[in-house]
Amino acid sequence: MKNSFRNVIVAALLALVAFPLVAQEWPTKPITIMVPFAIGGTADIVARLIGPGLNRELGQPVVVDNKGGAGGTIATAMVARAPGDGYTILIHHMGITFNAWLYDRLPYDTLRDIAPVAYVGATPNVLVVSNKLGVRNVEEFLALARQKPNTINYGSGGVGSAGHLPMELLQSTLNVRLVHVPYKGSGPAITDLIAGQIDAMLLTIPAVISHIQIGRVRAIATSGTQRSAALPSLPTLAEAGVKDFEYAPWYGFFAPSKTPPTVMNRLHAAVNKVLSEPEVVTKLRQQGLEVRPIKREQFVEIVRDDVSRWGRIIKTLGIKGE
Repeated sequence: MKNSFRNVIVAALLALVAFPLVAQEWPTKPITIMVPFAIGGTADIVARLIGPGLNRELGQPVVVDNKGGAGGTIATAMVARAPGDGYTILIHHMGITFNAWLYDRLPYDTLRDIAPVAYVGATPNVLVVSNKLGVRNVEEFLALARQKPNTINYGSGGVGSAGHLPMELLQSTLNVRLVHVPYKGSGPAITDLIAGQIDAMLLTIPAVISHIQIGRVRAIATSGTQRSAALPSLPTLAEAGVKDFEYAPWYGFFAPSKTPPTVMNRLHAAVNKVLSEPEVVTKLRQQGLEVRPIKREQFVEIVRDDVSRWGRIIKTLGIKGE
């Protein structure tokens, strides 16, 4: 019995010694970045711009895997259930905090099962309209919306998505009524916007800037507190007369919460190192994303605060995910 007990103690001590060694050796195989949305969206663009740098910093291949659907909860659930070994991570935006309130039975707990690892930056959204709508600025857009309530339709990547909630909040702020047309991702919605099948969208700048630049759609305002460096001639909504509305969703990397702190810290340092590269910063800024590396603890607080803030907004608006 004594020998058996001694063997158990020895095995436990060896496990404690081996655990940090495994973490220190990380990574020894390819790393997968799960993207919870379709190819071509902002999260996908960010992942593919940062991925090569992580490859260089960590010495292992970095694979981007798009698993869209259910407002990003499918990929998030996959990461929450993944082994906490640092080989499956998630790129997500502020919408991860929406989902904590939009869905009654999420297969994960946002604050318990997913750990914020590295903050990338934030981008204001841009309000764009179809060329067929015939409006040139925010004033004309709002005049038409008030003259013909419930006739202008706007698209989004789905109920509760990052393109839906702020538009509902904007309507509530301005006391106008538009018609929501949800899609399974912003990509198909942008295609219909270009074709004139829908009238408007509120989109992240990276997702639509190329279409703005060649005139496929018309941008009428951005949603940040300051003008975007990517669209410097475009006024903010505040400059266009819309007060008390600001929306600039952030982007960041997450991992299963059971991931060893040493692995999360190394991943955090690797992301920040990539974000210090001038070429990467330039490419992200060209897409409208302002890079702002911060401490991991600060990112944790941002996520907690936004879960609380958007919980209040979603309850007030009475929105539920599908």
